Amino acid sequence: GLAKRLRLRYTNIKNYVMTPSTGWKSYAWEFFTIFIAVIAAFTLNNWNENRRDNRAATKILTEISNGLQKDLVDININIFGHNEGTAACKYWRKIIQNEEVDTDSLGQYYLALTRDFFSAQNNSGYETLKSRGLELLQNDSLRFDIISLYEYDYESLKTMEENYYEMQFQANYFKEFNDVFAPHFEFDEFGNIVGINTPLDISTETKQVLLAYLWKIQLNRRFILIYYASMEQKIKGIMERIEAEIGEE
Repeated sequence: GLAKRLRLRYTNIKNYVMTPSTGWKSYAWEFFTIFIAVIAAFTLNNWNENRRDNRAATKILTEISNGLQKDLVDININIFGHNEGTAACKYWRKIIQNEEVDTDSLGQYYLALTRDFFSAQNNSGYETLKSRGLELLQNDSLRFDIISLYEYDYESLKTMEENYYEMQFQANYFKEFNDVFAPHFEFDEFGNIVGINTPLDISTETKQVLLAYLWKIQLNRRFILIYYASMEQKIKGIMERIEAEIGEE
């Protein structure tokens, strides 16, 4: 091995030095060859380590990109759901104001009115990167954006969807709407909501309260839809940069 060869060369140098007839040129040449061998060994070792790190970084980036693709699917489901909730606000506003609606969609819009959502992210790739060391990813800008996405953006989204009081529509509003609407519902033989008796026999005060609730729900859904749109754009941008980074490997 390399260590054995270096020991042999060192022994030769020692013999040259201890032999009076040995010239300084021979000693210098032996020293030079040992120096080159050591430098080459270190260079090869560093090259192998860098190659292993690059392969590991590529594998982790691929895992992150695959996770982000799944995150986009979840985000689009939630975007669709919040858009349905916004449409439900418009639908029930018409009913409260005694305007004509298509009752075929009544059950759908009743479910969508106060439906909540949760934020699910695929963090396995990012957790692997953290366990290996964030510095494994040498692209500083990309590394910063990935950290920002998982540590800030995803956490903010999860907080808004699951913990922010304003966004808990089912807990905050379902009972209030159900107490007013349920007595007017029509059900089929299987217990499904199939219609509603209108006009609603409710007081002006109750009507104003329900309209205020609808306004608040719609406003909050629009707010989180804006955040989702920003998240979707950021995720797609990171995926494109990951693809470019992998392509350079």
